[in-house]
Amino acid sequence: MCTGALAVFSGGFAFYTAFGPKSFAMQKPEEASLAFIIGTVLFAIAWGLIIFNLDRFIVSSTGKGDGTDRMRWTEIRDAVPRILIALIFGFALSAPLEIQILKSEIDVELDKFQKSKASELNAASSLLFDQKKTELELRKKEAELKIAAYEDELHQYDVKIDELIQQQKAEMQDKRAYGIGPVAQRLEKNVADKKAEKEKFIEIKKVDFSLFKQELLDVNNELVDLQNKLALERMNNEEKAHNYSGLLKRIQISHEIGGLIPWMIFFVLLAIEMGPIFFKMMLNKGPYDYMVENYNYRVQAQNGIIKEERIFEGKEGMILMEKINYLEVENDHKEKAEKLAVQEALSKKVVGIWSSAKMKEIDSDPSKFYRPSNDTNTEA
Repeated sequence: MCTGALAVFSGGFAFYTAFGPKSFAMQKPEEASLAFIIGTVLFAIAWGLIIFNLDRFIVSSTGKGDGTDRMRWTEIRDAVPRILIALIFGFALSAPLEIQILKSEIDVELDKFQKSKASELNAASSLLFDQKKTELELRKKEAELKIAAYEDELHQYDVKIDELIQQQKAEMQDKRAYGIGPVAQRLEKNVADKKAEKEKFIEIKKVDFSLFKQELLDVNNELVDLQNKLALERMNNEEKAHNYSGLLKRIQISHEIGGLIPWMIFFVLLAIEMGPIFFKMMLNKGPYDYMVENYNYRVQAQNGIIKEERIFEGKEGMILMEKINYLEVENDHKEKAEKLAVQEALSKKVVGIWSSAKMKEIDSDPSKFYRPSNDTNTEA
């Protein structure tokens, strides 16, 4: 019962730790759903019943040994399979319990590990994204230089046109009374030519400028997407770090920081599990044990099973051997033998009667049973 009760708590802790919500150890974990809590309780009860039933079978199937208070080597040897199973049960039950007992200390160390793991994953992600970002920044710079060169050429056209306009104004300032002279007309023509040159340049570079702008837009969009992907990758790294709060990692930390405590918990559970096996080897047979044997013998006798103990002398001394007689099986054998004997006697009688009848027929009319041969060498 003790082992089964401990198995319920141990199984529940193990199931919740392995499959429950994950988070940083020092943060408040997410609340588990009602369905998950019910599933955990059902699993814990089922696990406890399994361990209880197996343990009950192991302990109840272990006899009193030789019936004395001394443990002999033969008794221990015969109990080795049960001891191995008890060791497995001890390990399986102690691990979840020890991580619950040392939960506060484990959470501190686990929080350090999770944050360190998250930083490590973020550093690796940043390195990869920085390489891509450098490539995009280079493309962006090239596109910006192309656009800047285009705009600089346009600016040069605007500067030249402004200079020509200023010259035209200066030329016409003192000669307004005389009208527009040849010089002013020539300057006006130069302004018109330069504007036409600018429009032609814009027309020629129109397609290239559109490509430059589209390339810059695409690079900026890729940079934004890259930042979004980096943020998403950091969130994934956080989730990956959260996942390092499972049963295995907690057991590992428990053994790293727990010192002797995990082993003490293990040995206590092992004592509960293996104690009955060893103590039953050291118990003397008492009235209850003889009553149980008497009851078993009576049940066997009622069902036609008789045990006989016989002593034989062998090479290693006197040997006690047990002979089991199954009365119902022997009775069936005897009944079958008698039936076969009766059938044999009846068969013999039937064959004898048939033989006598045939002899009489032969005596009365032998020709019915004899046919002369047709030998050509025989005289008529």
